[in-house]
Amino acid sequence: MPRTALAAPVAAAALVLACGCSAEQPLSVPGPEVSGGAIGPDEAVTGDLSVLQVQLEYPLDGVYEEGEDARLFLGIANSGGTDDELVDVTGPGFADAVDDDGGDVDVPVPANDNVYVGAEGAPTITLVDLERPLRSSQSLPVTLVFREAGEVTVEAMVSAERQTPAPPFDFPDPAEDVSP
Repeated sequence: MPRTALAAPVAAAALVLACGCSAEQPLSVPGPEVSGGAIGPDEAVTGDLSVLQVQLEYPLDGVYEEGEDARLFLGIANSGGTDDELVDVTGPGFADAVDDDGGDVDVPVPANDNVYVGAEGAPTITLVDLERPLRSSQSLPVTLVFREAGEVTVEAMVSAERQTPAPPFDFPDPAEDVSP
């Protein structure tokens, strides 16, 4: 069979596949959310205030046992012109939520700014006395209460274990090359 005779059917098949794939635009059609393995989705509290990537710190031994405490990490984005404040964190899976001093949650959220709870030098929140064991990719619902914006309930996922990156390859310095 000559090559030109084979090329025509292959080109026709490619054209059919190209037309069929572009007709539906699969990325614009939302699919079901995948359970587990990822940090929780961003959630709007109001049009101006959103919580971002709500998660619990990975436990040092791989699992939070019943009664242990877990640090909460999240971002809060305030794109509006009004200051707000995170005043409480509640939920069915823990006894209380406290700040870095063991007191009530009180996180200022300035207008047109972002706050990163749990980041170095930022406010911290710890969920006290977990009611059940939790491993990576498991979650529990937390309700974040804001003074002005109201409240929103999100799933706080236990983050994945940190991985130690492999050291980059270190090329030898040509000035130190001793080979002849």
